[in-house]
Amino acid sequence: QVELVESGGGSVQTGDSLRLSCHAPELTFITYIMAWFRQAPGKGREFVARVSPSGASSYYSDSVKGRATISRDNEKNTVALEMSGLKPDDTAVYYCAADREPREDWERTHPSGYTYWGLGTQVTVSS
Repeated sequence: QVELVESGGGSVQTGDSLRLSCHAPELTFITYIMAWFRQAPGKGREFVARVSPSGASSYYSDSVKGRATISRDNEKNTVALEMSGLKPDDTAVYYCAADREPREDWERTHPSGYTYWGLGTQVTVSS
């Protein structure tokens, strides 16, 4: 069983910043695309950001573009998501995901495009 463990969630105020981290000790980490998704109450799981295996390229959803940065440390098997200018709409459970299967580009922004998932970390943004 591959384990991805998220940390760094919590309760913050509008405009605050937050750094989420995901550790995947059992993966051959450098071979995996890593991503963050989020799920708000009553809504589906939404793509947030992804980073290539080398860390050279990243891609963001329109909802967080300009406010989020995804990064990875392949020596420590970790991927991070830093978000600034947090808004109440950012309130959700944030999930880390990993995959290395050959897939279409559209799948990389959909939950079906990822094999391994963490259990999530709650982020609550108050106004």
